[in-house]
Amino acid sequence: MHLIMILNALAVAWWLRSSWNQHQGSWSLRWQRSLFLFLFPPLLIFMTAIAVLFMGPQGEMGGMYTGSVSYVVALIYMAFFAILCIKLAFQGWQSVESARNCPLVNLGDKRARLLQTGALFAGQIGFWQPELVISQGLLQTLSPDHLESVLAHEQGHHYYRDTFWFFWLGWVRSCTAWLPNTEPLWEELLALRELRADSYAALQVDPLVLAESLLLVVSTSPVLSEICCAALGSSAVGDRLEQRVEALLAPPEPIPEAQLHSWHGFMLAFLPLITVMFHS
Repeated sequence: MHLIMILNALAVAWWLRSSWNQHQGSWSLRWQRSLFLFLFPPLLIFMTAIAVLFMGPQGEMGGMYTGSVSYVVALIYMAFFAILCIKLAFQGWQSVESARNCPLVNLGDKRARLLQTGALFAGQIGFWQPELVISQGLLQTLSPDHLESVLAHEQGHHYYRDTFWFFWLGWVRSCTAWLPNTEPLWEELLALRELRADSYAALQVDPLVLAESLLLVVSTSPVLSEICCAALGSSAVGDRLEQRVEALLAPPEPIPEAQLHSWHGFMLAFLPLITVMFHS
């Protein structure tokens, strides 16, 4: 019976991921749909594995005896999840330690770690309280106004705690790489993350200046554009730079705050836990 539960969860997860297709629409609709299809399938599998582990390898459920095969499968999958989490956390810790070895510099009222490289780079490195890291090449290339717009964009990432939340989303990505559309959904979430940070920055600086900064980075260092400031282009989602520039030139779209009702759909992923009551 437990094995049937696992197979049903896998079938539903596969079907939901297969139903995704990239479509245009408002930022909030794209975000909610992509986040649901990215998170719900692995959450359903995760809750099913927890339910199986909680019920144990012995017993009876719905008039059918349970065996140890499903218990071992769930145990292996949970161990796989845990190992990947530890691996990613260690890599993140290494990045933080590497950033802390860089000297601190003052950029107006902000402090940042200076990366001694000619590559154009600016980013947040860390978890809940990340540090701003900026390269010498970026400081030498951008004008004060353009640099201010880049810093405003990075402040948007800090405001929304993107480093923290996308660490966990990256963990989900690693755990469910075998599900369909994992990479396209991941790229879509990355693109929407950058659009959200751009929208935040556009409230602090001139959107045209920020758009110019993006174009300057790409034109100055086209080979490194994928890692500079923010992911600017990806074959999986088309021209991300074009999306960002068009969004900056268009009338600003409000970024809605997270509402409780938008998370109601995720509660269905906890249904496998109810089956524990029918196990004896």
